[in-house]
Amino acid sequence: MLKDKIAIVTGASGGIGKAIALAYAKQGAVVAIHYNGNQKRAESVKEEILALGGKAELFQCNIADFHECKSMIQSVKKIFGRIDILVNNAGITRDGLLMAMSEDDFDAVIDTNLKGTFHCMRFTSRIMMKQRYGRIINISSVSGVAGNPGQANYCSSKAGMIGLTKSAAKELASRNITVNAIAPGFVKTDMTDVLSEEVKEQAMKQIPLGRFADPDDIANAAVFFASDLSSYVTGQVLLVDGGMVM
Repeated sequence: MLKDKIAIVTGASGGIGKAIALAYAKQGAVVAIHYNGNQKRAESVKEEILALGGKAELFQCNIADFHECKSMIQSVKKIFGRIDILVNNAGITRDGLLMAMSEDDFDAVIDTNLKGTFHCMRFTSRIMMKQRYGRIINISSVSGVAGNPGQANYCSSKAGMIGLTKSAAKELASRNITVNAIAPGFVKTDMTDVLSEEVKEQAMKQIPLGRFADPDDIANAAVFFASDLSSYVTGQVLLVDGGMVM
């Protein structure tokens, strides 16, 4: 379905990003695995892809840094010749109540989650426009749709990604580039593993399907948006949340 497509997946060393990278490789894509701090885990993802008979390379970058991001995108283009798919998945949390949240904690989350997405889209879109083809998938969150107490910074960043998705979709549609967002609910990752059993039980009560998502549930949606099955879909936000927000 994605044979020989060149895909960048940010934050691909674990969790949702890893699941998307593996899913793309299984569909025949060549994967540029982005990571920031954990090279060992990124190398493990590459090894898994190679074991599947796929192709992948590692790219280290702090996506919050405009110039580092530009350099990474240029490197991917230089090595592979083109960029067909961009998945903006990299993100961080620094939770805290609004009245006690530091400026540093607010800025750090916005700079990585929202500005990092902007940086990657800015530099990749120019390449895609010349190709007259591209698929951009932004991993937002139900928190960006419905809000969540104690996450003013995170919710703001994820809501911003939705606005960015819709704006870019309108700008890029004439060049055969689609831009869509996926808004996961609770997903079984390192980020949710640290939650207390009490918090998990309360969260489960909000989910009609009665379970947290597997990373593969999000990856399946990312495969759809990257493929020709979604060629007439752009500017949309798909909530993959077990019915949590409807």
